[in-house]
Amino acid sequence: MLCDHHMTIQNILHVSLCPHKALVVSLASYCIFCSRACLIGVVKKQCLLYLCGCSESLRNDLSMCLSVCLLLYVFSSSGEDSSGERGSLHTWKGYSCSVTPERVLLSRPVLQAALGTRHGVLLVEGGQVYSFGEFPWKQSQVSEVGPLKPVLESALSGQRVVAVAAGSFHSGAVTEDGGVHMWGENSFGQCGLSSLTVVPNPTPVAVLDPDTSPPHTIRVLELACGEQHSLALSAQHEVWAWGSGCQLGLVTTIFPIWKPQKVEHLAGRHVLQVACGAFHSLALVRCLPPQEARRPLPDKCGQCNQLLYTMTDKEDHVIISDSHYCPLGVELLADGEARLEPGRSPPLRLQSSPSEPLSSHTSASAPGLQPSITDHTDYERRRTVAQNGEVLTTTDSDISAAGTDSDRTVGGVGGAGSQSSPYPDDQAVKEYLKKLSDTSLVEETAKTTIAGASFQPPADSLDLLTSDLLPGVMPVTTSSALNSLVSSCASAVAERVVSTCEALSLKKRINCYYPGVGGVAGAPGGVPGGFPVGPAEERVRLEESMQGKKSCSTGDIREEEAEGLSRRLSLPGLLSQVSPRLLRRASRPRVQAVPLTPVGGLPEAGELLPSLQTEVWSWGRGEEGQLGHGDNLPRLQPLCIKCLSSKEVVLVAAGAHHSLALTTQSQVFSWGSNSSGQLGHMACPTTIPRLAKLSEGIRVWDVGAGAQHTLLLADGDCYQPILYYSGQQVREAAQDAPQDQTEGYSYTQQPVLLPFCMNLGYVSGVFAGGQSCVALADRNVTGFIASLHELAAAERKFYCKLSSVKNHILRPLLDLESLGTALGPASTVLLQSLARCYSRLCHLTGQHSASLTANLRRRRDVKSLVMLEHASIFLDTYNEYCCSVGNFLVMGGFQALAKPSLEFFGKCPELLQRLAESSEENIPLSDLLVALFYLPMRHLHEYGRLLLKLGTCFEVNSVDYQKLQDGCSKFEALALHLKRRRKEAEYTYHFWKSFPGKMTDSLRKPPRRLICESSNKALTLQNSGRFSVNWFILFNDALVHAQFSTHHVFPLATLWVEPIPEENTDLYGLKVISPEETFTLLACSSMEKAKWLRSINQAVDQAMSGAGQSGSGAGQRAEPPISRTACYTFYKDSRLKEATYEGRWLAGKPNGRGTVKWLDGRIYTGTFKNGLEDGFGDYVMPSKTLNLNDHYQGHWKEGKMHGIGTYKYATGELYEGSFQDNMRHGHGMLRSGTLNSSSPSVFIGQWVHDKKTGYGVFDDITRGEKYMGMWQDDQRQGTGIIVTQFGLYYEGAFNNNKMQGTGVLLSEDNTTYEGEFSEDWTLNGKGVLTMANGDYFEGTFTGEWGSGLKVTGSFFKPNLYDSDGDKARAVKLGRLAVRPEEKWRAVFEECWMRLGCEAPGQGENQRAWENIAVALTTSRRQHRDCPEMNLSQSHNRTLESLEFNPQQHVGPVTMEKYDRIRHYLIKACDTPLHPLGRLMETLVAVYRMTYVGVGANRRLLLQAVNEIMSYLARIFQLVRFLFPDLPEEGGVIPEPSSDPQDKKDSNCADTQLESPKPGRVVSSSSLLLPVLLPLLYPPLFTLYALEKEREDDVYWECVLRLNKQPDMALLAFLGVQHKFWPVSVPVLGERTEVVSSTKDACFASATETLQQISTTFTPSDKLQVIQLTFEEITKEVVSSLEDSFLWSMDDLFPVFLYVVLRARIRNLGSEVSLIEDLMDPCVQHGEHGIMFTTLKACYYQIQHEKTT
Repeated sequence: MLCDHHMTIQNILHVSLCPHKALVVSLASYCIFCSRACLIGVVKKQCLLYLCGCSESLRNDLSMCLSVCLLLYVFSSSGEDSSGERGSLHTWKGYSCSVTPERVLLSRPVLQAALGTRHGVLLVEGGQVYSFGEFPWKQSQVSEVGPLKPVLESALSGQRVVAVAAGSFHSGAVTEDGGVHMWGENSFGQCGLSSLTVVPNPTPVAVLDPDTSPPHTIRVLELACGEQHSLALSAQHEVWAWGSGCQLGLVTTIFPIWKPQKVEHLAGRHVLQVACGAFHSLALVRCLPPQEARRPLPDKCGQCNQLLYTMTDKEDHVIISDSHYCPLGVELLADGEARLEPGRSPPLRLQSSPSEPLSSHTSASAPGLQPSITDHTDYERRRTVAQNGEVLTTTDSDISAAGTDSDRTVGGVGGAGSQSSPYPDDQAVKEYLKKLSDTSLVEETAKTTIAGASFQPPADSLDLLTSDLLPGVMPVTTSSALNSLVSSCASAVAERVVSTCEALSLKKRINCYYPGVGGVAGAPGGVPGGFPVGPAEERVRLEESMQGKKSCSTGDIREEEAEGLSRRLSLPGLLSQVSPRLLRRASRPRVQAVPLTPVGGLPEAGELLPSLQTEVWSWGRGEEGQLGHGDNLPRLQPLCIKCLSSKEVVLVAAGAHHSLALTTQSQVFSWGSNSSGQLGHMACPTTIPRLAKLSEGIRVWDVGAGAQHTLLLADGDCYQPILYYSGQQVREAAQDAPQDQTEGYSYTQQPVLLPFCMNLGYVSGVFAGGQSCVALADRNVTGFIASLHELAAAERKFYCKLSSVKNHILRPLLDLESLGTALGPASTVLLQSLARCYSRLCHLTGQHSASLTANLRRRRDVKSLVMLEHASIFLDTYNEYCCSVGNFLVMGGFQALAKPSLEFFGKCPELLQRLAESSEENIPLSDLLVALFYLPMRHLHEYGRLLLKLGTCFEVNSVDYQKLQDGCSKFEALALHLKRRRKEAEYTYHFWKSFPGKMTDSLRKPPRRLICESSNKALTLQNSGRFSVNWFILFNDALVHAQFSTHHVFPLATLWVEPIPEENTDLYGLKVISPEETFTLLACSSMEKAKWLRSINQAVDQAMSGAGQSGSGAGQRAEPPISRTACYTFYKDSRLKEATYEGRWLAGKPNGRGTVKWLDGRIYTGTFKNGLEDGFGDYVMPSKTLNLNDHYQGHWKEGKMHGIGTYKYATGELYEGSFQDNMRHGHGMLRSGTLNSSSPSVFIGQWVHDKKTGYGVFDDITRGEKYMGMWQDDQRQGTGIIVTQFGLYYEGAFNNNKMQGTGVLLSEDNTTYEGEFSEDWTLNGKGVLTMANGDYFEGTFTGEWGSGLKVTGSFFKPNLYDSDGDKARAVKLGRLAVRPEEKWRAVFEECWMRLGCEAPGQGENQRAWENIAVALTTSRRQHRDCPEMNLSQSHNRTLESLEFNPQQHVGPVTMEKYDRIRHYLIKACDTPLHPLGRLMETLVAVYRMTYVGVGANRRLLLQAVNEIMSYLARIFQLVRFLFPDLPEEGGVIPEPSSDPQDKKDSNCADTQLESPKPGRVVSSSSLLLPVLLPLLYPPLFTLYALEKEREDDVYWECVLRLNKQPDMALLAFLGVQHKFWPVSVPVLGERTEVVSSTKDACFASATETLQQISTTFTPSDKLQVIQLTFEEITKEVVSSLEDSFLWSMDDLFPVFLYVVLRARIRNLGSEVSLIEDLMDPCVQHGEHGIMFTTLKACYYQIQHEKTT
């Protein structure tokens, strides 16, 4: 008896006694199935108790009672207790009732077992290995070891073994590091150790890759051993083999193979598992990815280079054949992959002429020999045929296998092979086509039936042609050769073949007849074409084999996927000859084929779950059919068993001469030897995989294969595993008899239940070998093991259920021809989506089932449960599936699907009711379909229950308990969430049934769900008309306002609702805000108002979060956020009409970052404020005329361009600068054209209302002119300067864009004109023309400069003896130019505006610092949001340091505070994000724009210097505004008098050195020049070099001449006193005496120091270099005099002059002038001033040395 949880006492109808009549009923304390306290039945040892729910009569034979619902066998084993144990080992032989498993006692749990013929190997916890049984290779231990006494393999001590394997007479082990150890029999090299016939102890075997240098050691994952060979699976999932025989899969004929070699035929494939029979091998391989699997097949054989497809052209038909015969047996494909031709007798070749004899070939193989694989024919191919909209896929390998086996049966096993062919000759084909054209199909069928024979049309010719002509037929495999052959023969066979297609009902014929049988289909009579027929008994055997194939093989194997329908062959020009009936059939709407197996699995699952898309490959001997290819021939290379490719095989096992494959659907396919019933069925032939015959509801999840038996581990009605045995019965007295002496032994017809299985506990794995069986079992430890088994069993059962629905419901529905018409296009797409989601869910469940099963076999722990660690994969898949079912339901899909379903299932859909688990009667078919497709949601509760049950096995505070509890919560929450979603879908569906039809089409959408509606007048519109009808419908994505026949949709993502206070009014109002409308809704009561407010807010919140992506509705906010992200298309707004905005919103207005796209192509991406563009944005506007875009990138304000930006015009112009109100306003630069365009130019300066106004620089690149002056309305107006590339210089007045008024013109040769101008370069009026030599004209001038002048006036030639005042007629430049302080006023004004000042100096200091902080923060955020504008780490650190405000303490500026200010200014000017840095960057740009290129004119030097001084003054004004306590220009900061060391350090820190004073003088040059001048130095120094060019040339010539002299001669020439001459100088660290020939050695350190003056920028730095030079001179003189002294200028000047000469400074005059012009006035009269005067004197002295 069992507890109520399993079976009540009323369910037990029959209780049979055991043969020993020893049934005893008593009380016990627990139920063995669920450990619940209850009343159970207890029987004595070897007694049976049947608990049966059927009306079968009492039976004592266990093997015959197939209707047993639950079998309980209780026996007490000696000394065993029920304490918790794991990994206990039980072994037995046979299946009789008297068999009692014996337990092998070990100190540790057993993890894995492997059995050989008479021995076994055990792997225990801790990585130790034990052997038991008989070990002839260990002669000394044979007499001592008992049959079940395990012996520790001590040779493996110190090694942690992770896997073991056993062959017939040898064993192997894999260690943790991937090493291989072998021992046992080695006569055939199966241990991989040469020169040894026996290996007594485990010995390492090196698996090396010879392709690497040095050879790389291969890491091995698992081993498999046969009788004479061994296989290893590497970590790269490649197969390595060694030993002897064709079962190695190696391309060799020399055996044994001592060293492991790679099986190259499987290289590049992902092998998952290997298994070895006695003389054959199996490999479980992951299918290739779709892109690799669908590569076009080659046209020619890679081995013999013959065509794979041939065509025979007859008078009235063409026969296309793909029966290529490769004489070498192995065909190497183009990609290096070898393909073995499946072996059978080659077919008779079709006669090319009536007189040609038939060719024949006879094949024979003898057992024990290595036959020559030269007679194989590749007939394994797949065809897909469609008729009447139904898809039927056949696998020719299965069909042909049956025919081959039949041929073998007819011909006799050992006799000469019979001559047979699947093809009739040409005469037979002619007669058949003639009959089809003359006689109807009914008459022909009647005749052939009466005659007792049916003729099958040519399989390889007719099927290919007819499949091409049928609409919708898409063969799976095609090639270019086949396509070309079909196309070329189309015209010849069109008429006959079309009529053939009309006559044939292909589906009916293919279901009854099988191509490849030589025209015979179970008929005893002869057939046309002269096919030989054997004796009567052979014909009977043939018929039985064909009937067996009809009954089981096609049903098992002919389930193919719709993704094979990818291509179709077409015969051009044939449609005109097709009958109208075929054309009508082709014109019917066809449903797109949906693949019901996800290609490649779930991408997110990755490597987390086992792959279900697998193939089984086999090779080796095949005399028993154990290779599964439909014949008995051997295979030298691995060959795929194609009929198993879609079966989701997860485990393979190999017995001695038979093979097993376990699928995810818990089915077992078996093939090979069936001499003892070990295949689990008695069907023939056994050369192809067939299903083992098991009772319904039995789900196998582990298999073992022995010599002549099979052991199955399965689930029954409860989750405790049960064992089935199939094969030879082993009698106790004859257990030691030779295996081949099986006469008189009994064996099973189908698998039988082992009576003792329930007592073993929870079996986790089974193993078989020789005659033995082994089971690894666990006792239930606190219910944990039972819960794990229950979880895995529930998942296997669930997957089988899902597969049944897919195969028996979903696939037939999708194949219905009337489906598209019944559903319509929209619902058809939804059904296809539903099918894809169901397929993904089914596939995931299958993968998870395989993962849980593998967990039971190995780890049996919580950590390996994928559903806990990666629950999101399951949650997302269920969410997606539930959404697809709901969408189909909402659109009325199930209602529409009911009609075609009724046609298919009939009026009594018992299958649907059974699968939907529905017990109601007369339930509508549509409701039944809904219940069926919502059925998977129930399994989520099962997940939650089982995880909770697992959690009770752990401590509450443990990590495992927490994981299980969290997992349970997730799945339970999702189950409740999906239940709500189902109710929403059903509610919405019923709403649409009652909704007015006109609006349904526009509002009804698959993902849309109804929440509530106001049909009961509960909600009205305020201020609506008296007779208006307002209906409000709240969906999960929109609020719909329906009025009569019109409606308006308000998307929820852009809907804001606020309650209106009820204090002042009695109205219960809700204020609704949308982007373009705001209205008030009035509820009838406060309760109704609260209901609608809550419903709308919850709907908005869910719409924003993605329609409930989370599993539960917990944590919902009271109201959605007022700021959100959404997408909206405007329909009213005049500015944004029909534009789509996507981005951030705030209370109904775009606010934040977003994108607007107009229909005319305009796009704005950036920030918004109150619905308008505000902040930084990117704007693209198409130009229709130029077919290009205007592109603006910059700042906006209140919907207009305002601030700094860049505008790229479609014309090619580029403007960078300031904007205001969509116009260029402020400082900016406009580039027009390019260097190679017609009019390239650049303008940089001030703009006012989109026009050049104010000071600016215009570079006309075409004319080679540069204008620097004032502008008004895009014209030159006022004073300005023009310089040209030819050296002309003009300064003066401009009017109306012309030189007009007083001006000064200078040419390159110093010719000067000062007077009146009327046009550009045109003199007109009074003036003075001065020649380069001083002569000048004075009078009236007319004419254009450079083309001849007309002069009216006087000519003057100055006298040599005139006074200097008269001669000095040089013109002072700059008088008629723009004053420096008037230049770039817009640049400085923009900086003041950024600081918050309307005018320079007018503003608040605190507000300025706030604006600086805002600018820095905004810029950093802007750069962070734009990846292309990312800042460097150093730049980020600079910005962070600028967040510190040095203006914190009010009071006098000290030296410490002054240093902080100085460092702050250096950092601020270094980043353009700071207002001062932006100002500095702009000033550098305008300065370089002015004085580079054509602007590099020496006449502009004075302008350039004065401009820098103007910059310093105006920037200093800004600095003093920011730091008000800073003294004015020339002010003094007192030095701290207490600590002279601080004073010294402060002086060193500040590179500006000045004369000793009581304090530091503050000046703009000392504070700002170190920051500004390095950036402006290149153009400035270029001007100095041009100005001082002549003087520097004179100086340089003298320097070169004097430097030719040696040191002593030069010192003497310069008048240096002899006492200052160095006596010795250091050379390479040693003192060397100075001799007369010494050169460039004296005062070398001072010379090197002075040379550094060219590497510095500021005058202070250059003066510091001069000072250091003096110090170096003094140091060297003091060292030679060894006495202290004071320099006098007479002594110092010659020495310094020597150093200047030796320093060879090229542009010393330019350096001197730069220092003189920009030197800080406060140091001019100090020590530095004296040193500078000395250098200047040296420069002029060197120039005059030439004349002296």
